[in-house]
Amino acid sequence: MSDLDLLQILYNILPAIIVAAVAFYFFKTFSENENRRRRFLLHQENQKTALPLKLQAYERMTLFLERISPGSLLVRIKPNSSDKIQYSNTLVAAIDQEFEHNLAQQIYVSNECWNYIKTAKNATISLIRQTAADNTVENAAMLQEKVLTVLMDEDAPTVAALTFVKNEVKEIV
Repeated sequence: MSDLDLLQILYNILPAIIVAAVAFYFFKTFSENENRRRRFLLHQENQKTALPLKLQAYERMTLFLERISPGSLLVRIKPNSSDKIQYSNTLVAAIDQEFEHNLAQQIYVSNECWNYIKTAKNATISLIRQTAADNTVENAAMLQEKVLTVLMDEDAPTVAALTFVKNEVKEIV
């Protein structure tokens, strides 16, 4: 085979190689775009399913924070006796029960939001325990009165968490 024949074969094959390379490039680009489109559609479908669950979780966390707010907690749970320690333990048990009932909601809220909620819960328990430990508080009725008096001077521990939850929901919706 001569150089001329080899050159002739190369001229005949070269367009086929170029067409194959261009076809490969277009096929690869098309496949990548199609994969991105499928991922986007899947993400969009997941959002349709997840958004109602997220909103429900935020609603439940808002309800939780409202229920453990000292003002509503003290009105809702009346003392069974005049023992301030027993009453404070009843209040703390109610807060813990509410919290445990809503533990699964942390899956749907951000970590920062969950930390705000836990902080509000712990601060509310701390407020109740500190007030019950006060020597000037002699009975359950005085415990109620003292906690409500403290709330007149400062915001309830749940206010910051509620504000954060509301702002986060605004970002989602």
